[in-house]
Amino acid sequence: MAKPELLVTPTSVEDIIPLADAGADAFVVGEQRYGLRLAGEFTREDVRKSIELAHSNGKKVYVAMNAIFHNEKVEELTSYIQFLHEVNADAIIFGDPAVLMAAREAAPDIKLHWNTETTATNWYTCNYWGRKGAKRAVLARELNMDAIIEMKENAEVAIEVQVHGMTAMFQSKRSLLGNYYEYQGKVMEVENRKQEHQMFLHDKERENKYPIFEDENGTHIMSPNDICIIDELQEMIEVGVDSFKIDGILKSAEYILEVTKLYRKAIDLCVEDPEQYEDSKDKLLNSIEEIQPADRALDTGFFFKETVY
Repeated sequence: MAKPELLVTPTSVEDIIPLADAGADAFVVGEQRYGLRLAGEFTREDVRKSIELAHSNGKKVYVAMNAIFHNEKVEELTSYIQFLHEVNADAIIFGDPAVLMAAREAAPDIKLHWNTETTATNWYTCNYWGRKGAKRAVLARELNMDAIIEMKENAEVAIEVQVHGMTAMFQSKRSLLGNYYEYQGKVMEVENRKQEHQMFLHDKERENKYPIFEDENGTHIMSPNDICIIDELQEMIEVGVDSFKIDGILKSAEYILEVTKLYRKAIDLCVEDPEQYEDSKDKLLNSIEEIQPADRALDTGFFFKETVY
């Protein structure tokens, strides 16, 4: 069995080397002007440095351009793509066809990963975007295991699956929080990385707290729990899923580092010694539970249709 890529989301340039040493194979970086829900804000210079550090350690860097673009940003896309080509980004993550069209003109040889977060729900659509130029499809987070397996078996592109972290439940391009605070006669600064990290929608009936934040792309409401399927990787590895993603949004660099180490161990065991992986699954899960924030329970997302948000 081939080992899937372990893809992680650093919070800053300083995370690249420690995460590479911990076993990460690739990184997602970017800035909120072009990418959605990133673990950290990376300026152009940060992107350049991240790529240099990653490549010097034999790792890859994918740059997020999967925001929802309005007319005023369309003219910027070509310039940013040209920059990414110049600094040797390994791929661009996109959802909007405007990025694909701009890439065809500015850097036709750069790899594209299709990621809309919600609409990659069948293999035929994945193949459609593959025929348009995408080399990878990032599957929707609401799929169960059987659907993931079927999609990998029929896909003409590489398949990426999120295996750990919180997921987006809602996004609006409107500044819902800012508008609400303004209505109350208050002022809330809305700026990436200065956003409030302890703002929640509280569902008293189910005792759930949904993290909510606002940035240049609008308002985001996140899941109350974190996906964790470190003990359920074998079936996807056996069918050949190409990339496992750890999403570190709203998490500390220390947390992402420790989770990366544990998933590296899990993947290596599953491929090299499946019996040992079976024996170690509970211990691996327990290790993550020990570092998990008290207000963020772990669950299996929609992999087994046990979760209702």
